[in-house]
Amino acid sequence: MLGLILVALFGGIAVFYRKTLEDASLDLPVKLSEKLDRLWEVAQESLREKKYLRAEKALLTILRVDERNATAYNRLGILYAKQQAFKDAIECFEIAQSLEPSASSLHNVGLIYFETKNYDKAALAFEQALEMEGDLSARHIAYAKVQEKLGNNKKMIESLERAVEIDPIPQTLNILADAYERVGQAELSLELREKAARMIIPQGQPKRVVQPRRVV
Repeated sequence: MLGLILVALFGGIAVFYRKTLEDASLDLPVKLSEKLDRLWEVAQESLREKKYLRAEKALLTILRVDERNATAYNRLGILYAKQQAFKDAIECFEIAQSLEPSASSLHNVGLIYFETKNYDKAALAFEQALEMEGDLSARHIAYAKVQEKLGNNKKMIESLERAVEIDPIPQTLNILADAYERVGQAELSLELREKAARMIIPQGQPKRVVQPRRVV
């Protein structure tokens, strides 16, 4: 779960990385700005290739130049999480959150707490992330998983139902169907599975276009 959702969040982190870098460039000499650009490229490339030591050195160099760069702390946190250095990862995400509050930082902290089975703290982090940005189904799914671990089936179902409202695709429908089945709501589970199956179109089969009804 940790790997999948962190991957899903990379895109969001990249957006404010660009903004942070552009803002910093306004106040930095051209050569230094170019050096930072190059360091970011090295960090990104090294993370993709799992060259973690090289990525860490690049990110730490960026932070020596710009010690308030929240994006660099977020990336460093992701790097440490991948290496299961969870204490260091949490510290980086919390620093990033203090510098530039974001739902992504809070969500990442929640994922680390979940991975280390600190479910109460994970729930709190996810709740704070949802308050800031509640329109991503992945956030609600993560929160539901924590509530299940805490034995709060009602909250788990409510959160998954919200995820389906946001993103009613076969994957989220089946996740909710699994949850219904676990809490003994077999009929609702079957209903959702059938709905999900109808949404999956066989390869090569054209999607049927439903014509709107004419208003008389």
